[in-house]
Amino acid sequence: MRTPRDSKVWRGGQSQLEFVVARSVAAARAIWAHSMPSRRDAPQCAAVSAAADRNSDAAYSEREFYLQEFRGRTLAIACPVALLREPSPLVDVVAALARNETRVLVISSRRAALEAVVGDAVIRSSARGLETVVWRAVRQSAGVGLLAGGRRPFAAQCRDLALRLGVFKLVWIDADGGILDRGGRRLSFVHRDELRELLAAPRRLSRRRRALLREVDAMITGGVPAVNVCDLAGLERELFTYSGSGTLFTRKRYIAVRELGLDDFDAAYDLIGRGVAEGYLAPRPSREIDRILAHGFGAFVEGRHLAGIGALLVDEAARVGEIASLYTLTRFLGEGVGQHLVAHALRRARALRLHAVFACTTQERVGAFFERQGFDAVASEDLPASKWRGYDRGRRRGLRCYQRPVRRRGRPPEPAPARAR
Repeated sequence: MRTPRDSKVWRGGQSQLEFVVARSVAAARAIWAHSMPSRRDAPQCAAVSAAADRNSDAAYSEREFYLQEFRGRTLAIACPVALLREPSPLVDVVAALARNETRVLVISSRRAALEAVVGDAVIRSSARGLETVVWRAVRQSAGVGLLAGGRRPFAAQCRDLALRLGVFKLVWIDADGGILDRGGRRLSFVHRDELRELLAAPRRLSRRRRALLREVDAMITGGVPAVNVCDLAGLERELFTYSGSGTLFTRKRYIAVRELGLDDFDAAYDLIGRGVAEGYLAPRPSREIDRILAHGFGAFVEGRHLAGIGALLVDEAARVGEIASLYTLTRFLGEGVGQHLVAHALRRARALRLHAVFACTTQERVGAFFERQGFDAVASEDLPASKWRGYDRGRRRGLRCYQRPVRRRGRPPEPAPARAR
């Protein structure tokens, strides 16, 4: 259990311990990661900044974040046989998951195609006592093939298998990849109500895609927590990266903002690096990144996916707080993640009895976002002098600064309902 951060003892001492322990754990992970054969599969990530130390764990944490989520669980991948002519992307992903102690069920309709992926561990979906047959098979081999057959549509058979076996996630491999909106942009995150709006809209989808999405609806309604739709080439990115490559379907949208825990630091550290690389966040030395982590909070979608981060840094003398390192993943645009993070910062500021909160950015679009949250543009001279100690003068000249008072009574405005884009 974590001690509440409004405790002076926690702020002065235990938060320091928190990130010292985190760095020790991260260093150990980095050593372990370099010794693993799967290290070659890890994606390259941007460095946090030129001034920050470039720990090797930053490049590994994104993939490891998802591998930890999958470890010890059963994941199904459904792939029509026509897409398995070149199965190497699927072979690589199944091998990585097997090394991770994730049980993988690969569903297709031709034995030879399944054997090319999982070897001879192939079971007919019509086998008597299928649940226990599969259970015994995955105890011997982490990758098991399920051979669908008969005249029933393949998608319907996959739905039945996912529900019958109780997998925590089914990934559907589709030649067209994820679902697009009317403007041709990928819908990265869709909950059931939005899925049903898609199905109800005339001429939005082809007959084939509509049939597929009906099966997706049946799966998440029936109890499968998550269904991903992506193409085969993008399978690894969909499973192991924050940005993904396809569309993630869940039963309901759920965004919870909470303070970062030790197990969240790797993912948050990587998000800070992304924000710096994209020009949204200012480069910070390691000691300042540690401060961000120790006082940070995150927005978690479906309780698992870290969709955005921020921190409230308090100037005790001026009794104001800075919303720092506010960054959200493009995968979750339209889910109101930034609004939820700001609302959380305002609640924390009110609990700390601060007079005001402020934020700075070089991006006009980000400035417009803060204005929509009730912030007013101010001159940099209006902010606490402590903000500018050691700050790059050139960057300061290009900053847009915003501030809003903290309401002592009432609640800060809640984020407006958001729609996935």
